[in-house]
Amino acid sequence: MANSGLQLLGFTMAALGWVGLIACTALPQWQISSYAGDNIITAQAVYKGLWMECISQSTGLISCKMYDSVLALPASIQATRALMVVSLVVGFLAMMIAAMGMKCTRCGGDDKVKKARIAMTGGIVFIVAGLAALIACSWYGHQIVTDFYNPLVPMNTKFEFGSAIFIGWAGSALVLLGGALLSCSCPGSEGKAGYRSPRSYPKPSSAKEYV
Repeated sequence: MANSGLQLLGFTMAALGWVGLIACTALPQWQISSYAGDNIITAQAVYKGLWMECISQSTGLISCKMYDSVLALPASIQATRALMVVSLVVGFLAMMIAAMGMKCTRCGGDDKVKKARIAMTGGIVFIVAGLAALIACSWYGHQIVTDFYNPLVPMNTKFEFGSAIFIGWAGSALVLLGGALLSCSCPGSEGKAGYRSPRSYPKPSSAKEYV
């Protein structure tokens, strides 16, 4: 069974990754205007996120506008929204479950095997949350790359990766690694190690044999 230090490290990594996913979901810098062409106006930059679109002027003025209609958005944004929200909700549940099963807490009773199973369950749920966020960020990134190399898309309307999508990838990796460390809390290993077969002691030989 994993020791308390390994459990604490996994929980900390997963929690930091979950906070990164919150920041990634809220930030509007999922994609930013590309300056790959020659006749590109650099006086302003356009940022697009999951919830809003922002325009940054060269003077430092930033104006943002929420998307008017959800159904009018592209399918990639709608799917990314749903996956990121699912990832955040599942990650919150995973933190509650993992906190109950860690050795350094008193929740979940004093049964070590039971607490190890709870911690392992929390790690598995963390892995599910990390996979959902990783799929969302990768899907959105794939759409950015596809539109960038599409010759039918005008050069002045092409976008590149923003800072939020990199935060999402980093947060997904931390959640997956933390969940994997928590999943090492396998209850079967300690049960086998703690069990010892009874020793058979030889009977003392008697000085005389009785018929």
